[in-house]
Amino acid sequence: MIPFSDPSQPDRIFPVVNIGLIVVNFLVFFYELSLEAQGTSVFNAFVFHYGLVPCEYTAHCHPYAGTPAPFEVTLLTSMFMHGGWLHILGNMVFLWVFGDNIENAMGHLRYLLFYLLCGLAANGLEIATAVGSSVPGLGASGAIAGVLGAYLMLFPRARIGTLIPITFIFLPIRLPAWVLIGFWFILQFINGVAVLSNTAAQSQGGVAYWAHVGGFVAGAILIWVFRQKHRVTPLQAYHSSFGRT
Repeated sequence: MIPFSDPSQPDRIFPVVNIGLIVVNFLVFFYELSLEAQGTSVFNAFVFHYGLVPCEYTAHCHPYAGTPAPFEVTLLTSMFMHGGWLHILGNMVFLWVFGDNIENAMGHLRYLLFYLLCGLAANGLEIATAVGSSVPGLGASGAIAGVLGAYLMLFPRARIGTLIPITFIFLPIRLPAWVLIGFWFILQFINGVAVLSNTAAQSQGGVAYWAHVGGFVAGAILIWVFRQKHRVTPLQAYHSSFGRT
């Protein structure tokens, strides 16, 4: 399911932080592409230096040579790195659709701090559930999962414009946020449990399901701290056309 639009809050502020986060993620990704053009070894070195390597945090391995000091900086740098076009486009679509209303509910600086804290919580749970993994973790999905958790708490009945793939056709429908986001979270949790029971899957890397779970739970909790009540108003209903009203 691919979300593409949601209703807007009345009198919303311009989502400068949300747009800025998207721009930064793309700039880092384009830099990664430039490194990849120089050779696989150059790109891989960047990934291992600035990606999140769980075993470095659990003392199951030493930090890779060239990793910045202190290596804990990778808790942040890994949040702005992606492994390919599908990875970054999928993440940025979700951030674009859901992030603006959360920024509106918090204000700019609160939203930025909220986003980073959700990303840190996501990385923390990923480390805790993959203590011996030497595979670098990349991506904004943990922080974005926090945005989804916050959105579900504030706007569970918002009607989300969603594309449902049926073979080669994408059917546009409207789904309540609690259905779309709730289904997404259940999938992350189930897959995360499956990975925990599969030692080989843990060592090989892949989708960081527990990072998604950690970010989502953090967002669902932190929203009650970071929201500004006077800024949270019901989302406008959809009219006849798709898109923002």
